[in-house]
Amino acid sequence: MFDRILVPTDRSDPARRALAQAADLADRYDATVTVLHVVDTRELDSDDEVDEHTETARTELVAALDDLDIDPTPEAAVRAGIPSETILDYADEVGIDLIVMGTHGRTGVRRYLLGSVTEKVVRLSDIPVLSVHPAEVDVGSIPYERILVPTDGSPGADPAVDCATDIATTYDAALHAVSVVDTGAMAGDVQIGVIIDQLREHATDAVESVADAARDAGVAETETDVLEGRPFDAIRTYVDEADIDLIVMGTHGRSGLDRYLLGSVAEKTVRTAPVPVLTVRMPASSE
Repeated sequence: MFDRILVPTDRSDPARRALAQAADLADRYDATVTVLHVVDTRELDSDDEVDEHTETARTELVAALDDLDIDPTPEAAVRAGIPSETILDYADEVGIDLIVMGTHGRTGVRRYLLGSVTEKVVRLSDIPVLSVHPAEVDVGSIPYERILVPTDGSPGADPAVDCATDIATTYDAALHAVSVVDTGAMAGDVQIGVIIDQLREHATDAVESVADAARDAGVAETETDVLEGRPFDAIRTYVDEADIDLIVMGTHGRSGLDRYLLGSVAEKTVRTAPVPVLTVRMPASSE
């Protein structure tokens, strides 16, 4: 599933933690890892400054990677441009199939905007993006032992389910499938009881379908649950209670009344979840 992994870096703690996650995935999938540093040209006044910063960044990055206890040593790449755009362009250029990013970078003059850049990449990337939080909040472990995949049963959730199933199989991890009935979105509806019953029935079918597919794919341990409440809050609570190590979710789901899990919920989960979140974009034809 993963052959070429890209880790954008500003050499901050979240970026180093992202590299650790990427290295473990690369070992499991026999993939290559490229570490990319983007020199933010918006902070520089001339081409000479860009060239100087690029050369310095390349020298420092190569030295830093040589000092790591990672075998084989990741490839180093340095580009200049607007970080989010450059990351996506580079990923497309060299055929990357997974981007692993920290969610916070440095501050002050040396701030390369890695935090906000991650959200932009998650929103725009056509390939999966694994967002890794800083040490003070990230309680997920590698290797992954418990993987959570939220689903709303829509076709847009299928790529994330397939990805979660593959990772669970590769890591011999348990796969937890949950679906959230967003009761807050229906407050005041006179038929709320009937609607909730219908949504719970649909949610139950959705998680059981995921569990059946996972078992057919060779996942040894599966668990399912239907939750109620605000989706990202319910997901966060479940992560804590079930000691989840990794969340895998789609970036778009249904619209209108049927939209109760994916889409903006994925962005809120990336921003607030205490463990790494792997977002998988639905095919363009399904959006």
